[in-house]
Amino acid sequence: MTLHTYAKATAVIFGAVALLHLARVVWGWDMKVDTFMVPVWASWVALLVAGYLAYSGWRFNER
Repeated sequence: MTLHTYAKATAVIFGAVALLHLARVVWGWDMKVDTFMVPVWASWVALLVAGYLAYSGWRFNER
């Protein structure tokens, strides 16, 4: 696997994760880990992190 293929694959994966967190925020989906209810603000943080990683992957792939 080349570095550009790896960057593209990770960009797609992190982009999908970011979209899922955005969907959770927009539609108010509940997320529960064992007995702990994950607050919506955690999805905002995860959306920003995953979005940045997806953007970085695409930007690296263009070089």
